Amino acid sequence: MSHPLRIVLAKVGLDGHDRGIKVVARALRDAGMHVIYPGLWLTPEAVVRTVADEDAEWLGLSLLSGAHMTLVPRVLQLLRDASLEHVGVMVGGIIPEADIPKLREMGVAKVFGPGTPLDEIVGFLREPRQVAHGS
Repeated sequence: MSHPLRIVLAKVGLDGHDRGIKVVARALRDAGMHVIYPGLWLTPEAVVRTVADEDAEWLGLSLLSGAHMTLVPRVLQLLRDASLEHVGVMVGGIIPEADIPKLREMGVAKVFGPGTPLDEIVGFLREPRQVAHGS
């Protein structure tokens, strides 16, 4: 990488469990990435504003609340509305297997479940991206 990859990691909605996202943030930072973690209980609008303000190349959403099929589509639409469809989106947390293909069809690049090895997430982010947001 010619410059550190910039990634916003966000907890959207009312989910207050943040240990996992903090572990991922540290692993990505230790791998040389520039990680922005704006904290808990963000609205989709605040997440997209942070992505724009930080000129992020990736957005990682952590969801454990079961609201992923409501919140992720909203964030993806707001990214498109803000002309940020070039930003890659990954999702982590408790996501039922049946919802993963639906999220991928919406434009999510990757879904990581609980227990995913940290080096797998780092490796994924270091791979060149072929497609952005369903294009």
